[in-house]
Amino acid sequence: MARTWLSWLGGCLLVSALGMVPPPQNVRMNSVNFKNILQWEPPAFAKGNLTYTAQFQSYNSFQDVCNSTALTECHFSSVSKYGYHIFRVRAEFADEYSDWINITFCPMDDTAIGPPGMQVKVLAESLHMSFFAPEVVGEHETWTMKSLYSSWVYNVQYWKNGTHKKFQLSTPYDFEVLRNLEPQTTYCLHVRGFLLEQNKSGEWSQPICETTTSDETLPSWVIAIILIASVFVVFLLLLSCFASMWYIYKKTKYAFAPGNSLPQHLKEFLSYPNHSTLLFYSLPPPDEKEVFDKLSVVAEDLPSSCSLRMSALRGSMEPGSEKETHSTSQSHLPVVTSASEGDQSAKQGPTLLVQSPALELSDTRPV
Repeated sequence: MARTWLSWLGGCLLVSALGMVPPPQNVRMNSVNFKNILQWEPPAFAKGNLTYTAQFQSYNSFQDVCNSTALTECHFSSVSKYGYHIFRVRAEFADEYSDWINITFCPMDDTAIGPPGMQVKVLAESLHMSFFAPEVVGEHETWTMKSLYSSWVYNVQYWKNGTHKKFQLSTPYDFEVLRNLEPQTTYCLHVRGFLLEQNKSGEWSQPICETTTSDETLPSWVIAIILIASVFVVFLLLLSCFASMWYIYKKTKYAFAPGNSLPQHLKEFLSYPNHSTLLFYSLPPPDEKEVFDKLSVVAEDLPSSCSLRMSALRGSMEPGSEKETHSTSQSHLPVVTSASEGDQSAKQGPTLLVQSPALELSDTRPV
C-alpha cells in the first residue's frame, strides 16, 4: 500500500514537472438492455479540475458525443446494436489534453440482460405466472430483448418459503403454470432471461412469494347437472315466450280484423258428409244451357152459369146424352198443353196453355 501511494505521488510530481495531463482511469462500458454508458475515473491532477471529451468511430471517422464535460460518463445508446464499435475518451485542462483511451464494444454480445417483469396469480393448488421481457432502451417502438434474440428463454426458480431447496424450469413462452403444489403453502419464485446460443444469463428479478389454497373445484357430475338444468330452464322460457307471442298475435288479429265465418246451422249441415255431397251434386252444371218455358193463355166466350146448370140437369135426365154432355163440358174447360224445347225442357216442367178469346200472355223465364 505504501509503495502504491509513493508511485502515485511520484507520477503526479513527474506530470506536474513535465506539464503533461494524465488520461482517464478505468475506462469501461456499462450497458444494460442496450443502454450504453461509457464510464471512467478521473486521474490524479494537481493543477485543477479536468474536463473530458468522448467519441465513437463511425465510418472510419470519430464523432464527438460528449465534448469538454466535467462528468465522468457519456451515453452512447444511439449507436447501432450490431457490429463492433470503438469508443475513446481523453482528459483536458485548458489547452492541454491527455492521450486517448480506446475500448471496443459490441452491443449485441456485450450488453447485459436486465431482470424481466413477472406477475403471479394463485389458483387453488397452482401458480399462474406471466413474464414480461425487458424493453430495449433507445427505441421509438416498444422493442423487447426477447424480440432481438431468437434463443431467448425464461429461467424460473421457485422454492418453499423458509427452505433452501430450489426447483428450476425453463420456458420460451410468456406464460407458465406450476401445478400440483402443496395446498396452504407459501412459495417464492423469481425469473431471469437466458440466451441459449450465447450461454448468457440475465439478472434475476425480485422474488415474489404467494400462498396456495385448497382445491375447491366442483365435481364434474355437479357441473353436468347444472348445465342440463340451465338448458332446460332456458328452453321453458323460450317456449313460454313463444306461446305468449302467439296468443297476443291471435287476440290482436281478431280485434282488428275479425274473420268471416259460416252460420252455425250451415256448419252443422256441412259436418255430415252425405249432406255436403248432395249439395255438391244438386248444383247445376256450369256449362248447361238455360231453359225457357212459354205460357200462352187464350180466353173464349163462356156461357152463363145458368145455362151450364140447365144443360147439366138435362144431361142427367137423358141417359143417351151423357157422352155428349161430358164432351160439351170438356170443350168449355180450359185447355192445358205442354210445350217444351227439346228433351231437357220436358224434364224441367210443363207449359200451361189456357185458351182465352181476348188475351195471350207470353212469359219467358230462365230456369
